[in-house]
Amino acid sequence: MAPQLEAGSLTVVPANQASFGDVQAIFGRRGQASRCQCQRYKLAPLESFGSTPVEERAHRLRVQTSCGDPDSPETSALVAYLDPVPVGWCAVEPRCNYESLLRNQKVPWSGRDEDKQDSTVWAITCLFTRAGFRRQGISRTLIDAAVRFARDRGARVIEAYPMITSHAIEEELHCGLLSTFLDAGFTEVTRPTKRRAVVRVASREGFHLPARKD
Repeated sequence: MAPQLEAGSLTVVPANQASFGDVQAIFGRRGQASRCQCQRYKLAPLESFGSTPVEERAHRLRVQTSCGDPDSPETSALVAYLDPVPVGWCAVEPRCNYESLLRNQKVPWSGRDEDKQDSTVWAITCLFTRAGFRRQGISRTLIDAAVRFARDRGARVIEAYPMITSHAIEEELHCGLLSTFLDAGFTEVTRPTKRRAVVRVASREGFHLPARKD
């Protein structure tokens, strides 16, 4: 049975159990999320947003998530619902699946010597809450669910690349804030840039997430 986390009326499910329409409702019709379609770290060499139409990016996301196919063994994200309303998105899968992330020289690799193809290291690369539902703890709930989701699929560790400051453009904030991940039990590993940290948490049998403070 697919893992599911509930906190009151907030429920998180693997994206293949959600409809693609629900995902698009979270992203909205304007703004960075609707333009990106969570493909920033998925572009192949020589590809760019300018050379890859948004319709193609949306098609790729639909394939990656297997949205609408609850029997699929593969998906690349989680979707949060507040009662029946889709309100949150979290991209989480093996770090080696993010092609352009592997090519980045600073985040997350500066100061680290690791096997980039290690499939037991999972990464949370995007946290997004639908407009009108922010500052309600949805990101924290998604992080908790993502850790469990990755652990249940064999992850040894889970890492993320949050912003140190909230004073950033919308395009930068997709990766979440450092304070949110620290509150969820992650530990800071490095600061490859002045504005970005690398954090991670071990995934092991008997692992328990810390109690929420709110």
